[in-house]
Amino acid sequence: MSAKTNSTPCKSCQSGNQRTFTGEIAIHFPGLKDLNKPIVWVFPRMSVCLDCGLAEFVVPEKELEVLRTGVPVEGAAVWLGGTKK
Repeated sequence: MSAKTNSTPCKSCQSGNQRTFTGEIAIHFPGLKDLNKPIVWVFPRMSVCLDCGLAEFVVPEKELEVLRTGVPVEGAAVWLGGTKK
């Protein structure tokens, strides 16, 4: 998929030099106390300002619920980790 120009001005620098890309992002809960929580994967279309670097995307509802609760939701793209013994 080729990137396309986004006509909305950047919320940070007001530049019109933005493009839309697809992405793959792993969202981790912060801190050592949350190492046991799932890693949430999102594959969004995102707007990136090519002047200041601000990137914006929307987290899908199922993955957003995991971020709200820290608990896996059926159908959400998460990695629960695990160790080999």
